[in-house]
Amino acid sequence: MEYFAIMVSRSSRISLLELSSADMLNFPQTPRPLPRVLTAPGIIPDVDSSGDLDVLSPKTHQKIILVANFLPLHAQKDPESGRWCFSFDEDSLYLQLKDGFSSNNDVVYVGSLKVDVDASEQEEVSLKLLEDFNCVPTFLPPDLQRKFYHGFCKQYLWTLFHYMLPICPDHGNGFDRMLWQAYVSANKIFADKVLEVINPEYDFVWVHDYHLMVLPTFLRKAFNRVKLGFFLHSPFPSSEIYRTLPVREEIMKALLNADLIGFHTYDYARHFLSCCSRLMGLVFESKRGHIGLEYFGRTVYIKILAVGIHMGQLESALNHPSSSMKAKEIQKQFKGKKIILGADDMDIFKGISLKLLAMEQLLQQHEELRGKLVLVQIINPARSTGKDVQEAKRETYMTTRRINEDFGFPGYEPVILIDRKVPTYEKTAYYALAECCIVNAVRDGMNLVPYKYTVCRQGTPKMDEALGIASASSRASTLVVSEFIGCSPSLSGAIKVNPWDTGAVANALYSAIMMPDLEKQLRHEKHFRYISTHDVAYWSRAFVQDLDRACKDHYSKRCWGLGFGLGFRVLSLSPSFRKLSIDHIVSAYRRTDRRAIFLDYDGTVVPEASIVKTPSPE
Repeated sequence: MEYFAIMVSRSSRISLLELSSADMLNFPQTPRPLPRVLTAPGIIPDVDSSGDLDVLSPKTHQKIILVANFLPLHAQKDPESGRWCFSFDEDSLYLQLKDGFSSNNDVVYVGSLKVDVDASEQEEVSLKLLEDFNCVPTFLPPDLQRKFYHGFCKQYLWTLFHYMLPICPDHGNGFDRMLWQAYVSANKIFADKVLEVINPEYDFVWVHDYHLMVLPTFLRKAFNRVKLGFFLHSPFPSSEIYRTLPVREEIMKALLNADLIGFHTYDYARHFLSCCSRLMGLVFESKRGHIGLEYFGRTVYIKILAVGIHMGQLESALNHPSSSMKAKEIQKQFKGKKIILGADDMDIFKGISLKLLAMEQLLQQHEELRGKLVLVQIINPARSTGKDVQEAKRETYMTTRRINEDFGFPGYEPVILIDRKVPTYEKTAYYALAECCIVNAVRDGMNLVPYKYTVCRQGTPKMDEALGIASASSRASTLVVSEFIGCSPSLSGAIKVNPWDTGAVANALYSAIMMPDLEKQLRHEKHFRYISTHDVAYWSRAFVQDLDRACKDHYSKRCWGLGFGLGFRVLSLSPSFRKLSIDHIVSAYRRTDRRAIFLDYDGTVVPEASIVKTPSPE
């Protein structure tokens, strides 16, 4: 008796992405060997659309292609000569993380410049950036850049990932399909630039952040075995928030085209896995300490590791003469006073106004601190525009003015706002002198301010000399951090707060200021030990090592691309897999007189969404 199963899998019944611009997803293919069409019965052929199955020859020189929204560059045009001047942005994470890579790796950056370059100059600039900086600029058209970055990314995706739903026009922008099309188009341009420089057999591609979440699909479609990692620097929201996204499945499927997906915290990874389970029906399991998702025969691995800071850069800034001079100036300005420091971007999620309300409550409850305690709030320039940012700024200034009027007196202002771009040497001086640092964000992907503060409090010989501190003296620092930021789990010695509870934040600030010196020292030592050993090089090295491990079996399996547009995915099968031969089935069917045919029901005999469960005559 012969048995045959005829089934249509749920995953193969995927509707095409409905976009008004049909040309957007008909992107040209990178030239490669033509695939063998499976029209003949029998065993699946040995060669597929991704190339040979033979093990590659030993690696010669390997590139790591880092793809991010912006290149780690400063760009300026000389008004007199009209020539462009470029330099590396030493503060950029994407520049710093290459310290974790092997010296055998070349690093190539793909991304946009933060300035507009005229179309007539783009070719010349591209050559200069590739030759001098190993950078490949994307040059998005201005209108596309506006819709992609300021539209879909900042006004919709970023707010949603920070748990703000666009319930009404005053609280975020609703979903706009034109902006989504711009997002997909921009990701396609980034993919084209990667394809210009990649050697898919050897190179690794590491894509960064929510701006480029559909990029993995374009790269996987071009090269089925591309070695592809993705790291999300923002929070990943709970499934209840994420499922409100109208393009939720398109983005999930695109992310699953990566080999390794990284998150800062366990919570973010847990939310992502929950979405995979609830929206895609996928299950995950832990394999030898690694979390893996089975997706069409491929294993997509999950990496949980918080990013670190660049220790050398901070210590160099502390040793800079400008930093020592600024520290002396601050020390003199606030002589006899304790400094609480805040350093945040101006946006609605950083909780600056809540921090000010906590400071106000602290001064109300403890009159003895008036005249002895100062909150210095550094406000970094806003990364996005909109009325919500302007409203947050207006509220910050109103609250500051009220506190200074109520509790200030000649020679004393309880709150000092520094609303400008503050150079690194000046920030390090404030970090080194602050008694306490507070990060009160209501939601933040990571936030490295507590790490930088701790390292600066550790000091350097030159800074110690400038401040008159004995080099052998014990170091101390205190941190008050929101429980809703990514760095919170790694700072076990910090005082954790709910930023919405201003009374509790005020009490936490008081505890931090009044904490015994020995306890401050012990907490500081614990934090500094972790931060100094888990720096940005440790983070990038660990990610690339895991990416290499995740790609080990790429050439031990057979791969086929399935689906169209953003529904594209790769089917990966064992080399021993054999396709059923039609001739064999027919021959066996005819030889026997007892036959059993098993049919899938929902989605095969009747439509999956059909209310009527009786099969039609057909």
